Amino acid sequence: FICLAISVFVCVVLLSQVVLVQANDNMKAPVQESSDGGRAAAQKLYNEGLKLYSQGTVKSLRSSIEKFFEALKLYQQIGDKKSQAIILSYIGKVYNSLGDKQQALKFYNQSLPLSIDVGDKAGQATTLTNIGFVYNSLGDKQQALKFYNQSLPLMIEVGNKEGQAATLNNIGFVYNHIGDKQQALKFFNQSLPLMIEVGNKAGQATTLNNIGNVYSSLGDKQQALKFYYQSLPLIIEVGDKAGQATTLNNIGLVYSSLGDKQQALKFYYQSLPLTIEVGDKAGQAITLNNIGLVYSSLGDKQQALKFLNQSLPLTIEIRDKAQQATTLSNIGLVYDDLGDKQQALKFYNQSLPLRIEVGDKAGQAITLNNIGNVCSDLGDKQQALKFYNQSLPLSIEVGDKAQQATTLSNIGSVYDDLGDKQQALKFYNQSLPLRIEVGDKAGQATILGNMADLERNRGYLEESLKQIQAAIQIIESLRQTYTNKDLQSTYFSTVQDYYQFYIDLLIELDKKYPNKGYDTIAFNISERSRARSLVDLLTEANASIRKGVNPKLLASEQLILGKIEALQKQMQQPSIPNDEARLEKLKQENENLLNQYRELVDKIRTTSPKYGAIKYPEPLELKQIQQQLDKDTLLLQYFLGKNHSYLWAVTPDSLYTYELPKSSEIEFAAQDFSNTIADTLSVNEPAKARKLIKLSQMILAPALDKLGKKRLAIVADGPLQTIPFAALADPTNKIYQPLMVNHEIVNLPSVTAIATQRQRFNNEYVAPKTLAVLADPVFEASDKRLTGKEPTYKVPEFNLNRSSLQRALKNLKRNGWERLDGTRTEAEQILKLVPSQDAIHAYDFDANYNFVTNPELKQYRFLLFATHGFVDTTNPELSGIVLSQFDKQGKPVEKGYLRLGDIFNLDLGAELVVLSACETGLGKDIKGEGLVGLTRGLMYAGSKRAVVSLWQVNDEGTSKLMLTFYKAVLTGKLPTVALREAQLQFWQGQDKERQRPYYWAPFTLQGDWK
Repeated sequence: FICLAISVFVCVVLLSQVVLVQANDNMKAPVQESSDGGRAAAQKLYNEGLKLYSQGTVKSLRSSIEKFFEALKLYQQIGDKKSQAIILSYIGKVYNSLGDKQQALKFYNQSLPLSIDVGDKAGQATTLTNIGFVYNSLGDKQQALKFYNQSLPLMIEVGNKEGQAATLNNIGFVYNHIGDKQQALKFFNQSLPLMIEVGNKAGQATTLNNIGNVYSSLGDKQQALKFYYQSLPLIIEVGDKAGQATTLNNIGLVYSSLGDKQQALKFYYQSLPLTIEVGDKAGQAITLNNIGLVYSSLGDKQQALKFLNQSLPLTIEIRDKAQQATTLSNIGLVYDDLGDKQQALKFYNQSLPLRIEVGDKAGQAITLNNIGNVCSDLGDKQQALKFYNQSLPLSIEVGDKAQQATTLSNIGSVYDDLGDKQQALKFYNQSLPLRIEVGDKAGQATILGNMADLERNRGYLEESLKQIQAAIQIIESLRQTYTNKDLQSTYFSTVQDYYQFYIDLLIELDKKYPNKGYDTIAFNISERSRARSLVDLLTEANASIRKGVNPKLLASEQLILGKIEALQKQMQQPSIPNDEARLEKLKQENENLLNQYRELVDKIRTTSPKYGAIKYPEPLELKQIQQQLDKDTLLLQYFLGKNHSYLWAVTPDSLYTYELPKSSEIEFAAQDFSNTIADTLSVNEPAKARKLIKLSQMILAPALDKLGKKRLAIVADGPLQTIPFAALADPTNKIYQPLMVNHEIVNLPSVTAIATQRQRFNNEYVAPKTLAVLADPVFEASDKRLTGKEPTYKVPEFNLNRSSLQRALKNLKRNGWERLDGTRTEAEQILKLVPSQDAIHAYDFDANYNFVTNPELKQYRFLLFATHGFVDTTNPELSGIVLSQFDKQGKPVEKGYLRLGDIFNLDLGAELVVLSACETGLGKDIKGEGLVGLTRGLMYAGSKRAVVSLWQVNDEGTSKLMLTFYKAVLTGKLPTVALREAQLQFWQGQDKERQRPYYWAPFTLQGDWK
């Protein structure tokens, strides 16, 4: 499976756009002659045109054309051919700047014969260079080379060193594009000293950038970075924003090829606004394309398509066939990864003839390779080899070692699938050193993974183990390149197949060589594969990393959140859904703001004075995990895989490994279980009971003899993360009996995460007071608590905060935020259990943002938020807890809910936070990281544990359950004990309706059980 899963990925190398320096026209204004008023007027118009041209805006460029035409007319009347040639050439330059290449050629071709006629070799040379520049941008590299080679000797003859340098640079660029890298370097290295000699810093920057491009395509990424970083300050110094954007983009390309996707995105996102600012649609198209490729490599295919589909129309608009072909090929690659092979072929087949037309051999090699991938996936291995064998010599010809390595690896995969293992190894072994040479770590991991799979299939398990261990080592090193936790989690989710293969292999070795410790290593790898970003975040929380951060950064964080709120308000306006173009633009702006927010959060972390001193813990191994357990607790850790799933049962002195069905079977049974358990109808009907028992038999029965009556600490995986284990059928009974009858149950993201959290609470103070409660906020304008009030502020149809809530309602398929009357009763009864001086509460309008963010909450050991909650599974940072929407005057408040970002910023000292609300235990499921939602934020903020819900809870039933739960907690019982007692009271009570798991099962305890 690694062979199949990984060999599909192709590192698509892009020829990045560069700023080609046009030769200095050396066109001095015609000499004024006082006796000729017409010439003076022409001179004036010409100078005005030059001034407008230099401003560079679309408006000023169009105005400059008018001035040049007026001057041209006067010079035609005078009969001054040299001046006519100069102005015609300038008109061509203006049209070129406006993107109208054919009009540019028209005027250059009118200028050229006039320059020849009057013997103006300098003007002739400049116009020839400009014609070559146009052909180059149109993709006709041979025609461009023809005109550059006519221009160069003329530049030398007239002593125009600046023009000579520019033309040498442009010739080098053409050779680079057609794949003759050494010839390209030859011309660039002739150009650079001339640029330095004439003091042309812009030209130096461009040539340095182009040299960097050559080294990048030759696979020498460090040398490429050296030249790009020499180029960048020169470009900034001369104020060339277009060139700056190009160089930033090229630096991003290098980091992307080195596997550092976070750094790549950083430079792309610096480049993109510059290309937009200067109106460089070609650069914009390329950068959008490159951003799309990064998201594709991180597994976010929809985000990738979004950026690629923004790039494509720009390439068509500016008639850049080369970049159009690249983008089409990359869109095909995304559809290929999504499994839509016919759609992938459609785009590849649109790309290939364009690649051939513009002579892009490197691009042809990529697209042919990608077509080969589709053929291979569709089972036509011989056809796949045919395309790979067309691709390979092209990538060798143009010196593209990265693509050469990819194709060799893919050929190896085909031979592997055909059963010719020796031939497969031959190609893998040719590919690997090339991957190493070009610094492609992700590609190295791919080949090592493929080789591991091959050796395993040949029965050489120990050799396979060496290869997969080497691949995992590379993956771990690449993971460390990310400081942005969102990107780190996304990257880690794309490489989980390696860990799955590693565990499968270790279990196979354990069967073959029992008692060699392979089962222990498999368990250790399972722990290593999960919740790593959360562990890092908790480590940072322990270090109080946000303390001492520049206040301006923290203010900027709130400013961006405010902008996001405002934008969401716009998106909720009635006219927007009917205006697709406007809605798409707003969505793009929203995505850009979210990216800015994520980058800023990362900057806040990494610029903290405490950041550099942090030592992130390694994931715990078996003996360390056993030290975290006690004799009354059994750890059940799950790992769901495509072909095999596993359960490890761990006690302080033992480890047991069980093989479970594959993930798809467990997922199906889990869905059946969820649908049944959340039903308000009885679960004792035979058909329903069977569905409840089926999942239990799959995931619990294998460890039946280890369960006893122990507390169960569950580290779930995949769909099991949203299963209330308390409601699972106890496998010791033939009829349905909930697991919680005999077991306390607690859920953990990972044992390493809990150990990290324990370190924090071992060092911190104990909150001096007992209980803080928020309940019964005011959600709707129709609430009777607002009846009879005369608000001084008219309730607007859309309010910044309410727009976000409306969007959340839509996502959750709810009609509105109904008042939760039971939460008031719940809160009042619980508060009676605590002395008034040890408690604080907020109801009605006071149940607001100011209350939950008040630093005073750190004084309370137990927090209860009895209100609505929601989770945004697309953008988890927009998840939240709903607070009062109005103040006491009936005025809508600006901050009506607590975002996940706000929760991360809280400073709590709580032993327990209870979110007595709907679906607060859900989140975005990121493979290898788990559920990213409100619980994670509470752990970071300083809560030792949390009680959260898995579905929409019953208001009245929840109030009664929580009262029982808090009675037990406040008498000193452990939360695991208290929750079990509350649930048991429902299950064993006289109220038949409330015996149903729908009423008592949604609440789960997450965090430390001690």
